[in-house]
Amino acid sequence: MLATHNSAKLRELRSLFCAGEWELVSLEQQGIELEVPEEGQTLEENAAAKAIAYAKVSGLISLADDSGLEVEALGGGPGPLSARYAGEGASDMDKISRLLSELAGIPWEKRKARFRCVIAVASPSGRLELCQGECQGVITFEPRGKGGFGYDPVFFLPKLGRTMAELSLEEKNWVSHRGKAARKALEVLRRILNLRGP
Repeated sequence: MLATHNSAKLRELRSLFCAGEWELVSLEQQGIELEVPEEGQTLEENAAAKAIAYAKVSGLISLADDSGLEVEALGGGPGPLSARYAGEGASDMDKISRLLSELAGIPWEKRKARFRCVIAVASPSGRLELCQGECQGVITFEPRGKGGFGYDPVFFLPKLGRTMAELSLEEKNWVSHRGKAARKALEVLRRILNLRGP
């Protein structure tokens, strides 16, 4: 089960894990309305708490992720607070506006950042494995692109010359923090289910 209520994240995860080796279901498909609060101090703690809780309630192997934007000029913030950076229920644009406001006056060379993702794979029996991925970039001065979600429109990838929001889903999945973590999680799933990968 892909344990997220975020429809944009679910779409990305489905494209990453839909390898035809198993059936993927969502919380909505399972009729699970449980919201697991992100109360941990780290991405690892939040991802693990969600995966364990949803595995217990569903009886299925569950994958949950927590991702964060870490900006050098902000001392590594907002980090685990990325989703709530502009307050509970804030829109993506609210979060981006706050980030750009915090970075006002900071020159390009000091706007380095990284996206980091931790995907937790939990089984109903209590087995837990964590998979991590990261992606380096620079925060732009204004949003660019219509794709992705979250901070993607202001996360510039120097090697590609585009923001994350200017990439196709396939391109994003290849270079993103979530894509890198997901490829590791795929290997964990295959090991748990004794399946051979290509």
